[in-house]
Amino acid sequence: MKHWLLIATLAFALVMCVWGRRLAAAQDGTGAQTPPHPPAATASIPPDQVSAHQAHDLLIKALNALGGEAYVNAHDIQEQGRTYSFFHGRPTSNGVLFWRFLEFPDKERIELTPQRDVAYVYTGDKGYEITYKGSRAIEKKDLDDYLRHRKFSLETILRSWVNDPTVALFFDGAALADNLAAQRVTLINAKNESVSIYFDIDTNLPIKKTHSWRDPVDRERNVEEETWNGYRPVQGVMTPFGFTRYFNGDMQTERFVTQVNYNQSPNPAMFDPNSGYNPLKANGKR
Repeated sequence: MKHWLLIATLAFALVMCVWGRRLAAAQDGTGAQTPPHPPAATASIPPDQVSAHQAHDLLIKALNALGGEAYVNAHDIQEQGRTYSFFHGRPTSNGVLFWRFLEFPDKERIELTPQRDVAYVYTGDKGYEITYKGSRAIEKKDLDDYLRHRKFSLETILRSWVNDPTVALFFDGAALADNLAAQRVTLINAKNESVSIYFDIDTNLPIKKTHSWRDPVDRERNVEEETWNGYRPVQGVMTPFGFTRYFNGDMQTERFVTQVNYNQSPNPAMFDPNSGYNPLKANGKR
């Protein structure tokens, strides 16, 4: 008799427990039990946004490595050294002395020969060659090449593209640049033009840039690459003293810098092709 009483008591308790759970589910309106502490929903970040954040972070690190405000706020650059040109990867000369004056965003003057009597001046979207005969407009093909190089130059990318909200950023991850470990970022502007920059994995300094374009005449795809090396600090800016440009895999230009100065406020006359500016007289030489 006692055993039957115990069994009846347990059965009644089990029925009450099941009934209580069903009542709670009915009150919840779902027909299922509601956990006392439901886990909060976790919103996943789209992969493209993660990539953009990683690319942006690396670009900021690169700007800081280059000098931060000292780099971004530089008004002008003056360089001198020796430059070499190549044709199908072979040198065309033993090198030429050069003086380069760059005033942001769109003025540049390059002087060649020890006498500095040959100069190329670019201002806005125009370019001129200056010799003892006077100045003349640069041929369209050569000017187009220069304007393309300026548009995709490292200075333009880091000063303009990075802050443009219409430019998409992509972090490409680990890569090799001239057998050096690097991280690569690709930027694509509103015109669907892209450029990739490789940053040294240890210093975050840019060591290579590459972009491709189609020739408007033959529609062939061309690849241009630029590399930088020999970084040294100059007036708070990490400055590359070595520069090389490649065209479709062949070396095109190589430049070795011996002296660099920033924020020298160049004479405006040097960017005027008709000013008669003489660099030797301007520097007290005859």
